[in-house]
Amino acid sequence: QVQLVESGGGLVQPGGSLRLSCAASGIRFRTYVMAWNRQAPGKQRELVASITTDGSTNYADSVKGRFTISRDNAKNTVYLQMNSLKPEDTAVYYCNARYSWLDYRGQGTQVTVSS
Repeated sequence: QVQLVESGGGLVQPGGSLRLSCAASGIRFRTYVMAWNRQAPGKQRELVASITTDGSTNYADSVKGRFTISRDNAKNTVYLQMNSLKPEDTAVYYCNARYSWLDYRGQGTQVTVSS
C-alpha cells in the first residue's frame, strides 16, 4: 500500500519559515520524481517544486529564491524548506510521487501565513 504522509505545516507569521516533510512508503522511492503542489481556497492546484531522481529541481516562479526542495533517499523522505513566507503562500500543500503512469498524492498539510 502506497502512503505519502506530509507533516510540518502550521501557522506562521509573514517572513517566517516552515519545513515540510513527506514520508513515503510502499514505493521504490529513489525511482520516483517527487513534488510539492499546493491549493489555496478558490484556486486551482499548482506545482510548487519538483525534484527528479538525480536531484534536479524545478520551482514555480512565485517561490524561486524562497523555497528549497530536497530528498533523502535513505529515509524515503522529501522536504520543502519555505523561507520568507508570504500571506499568498497560504494553502494546503500536497506531496506527490510520480513514476511513469503511476501518480500518488498525500492527504496534504495546511500552511497558513498570517499575522
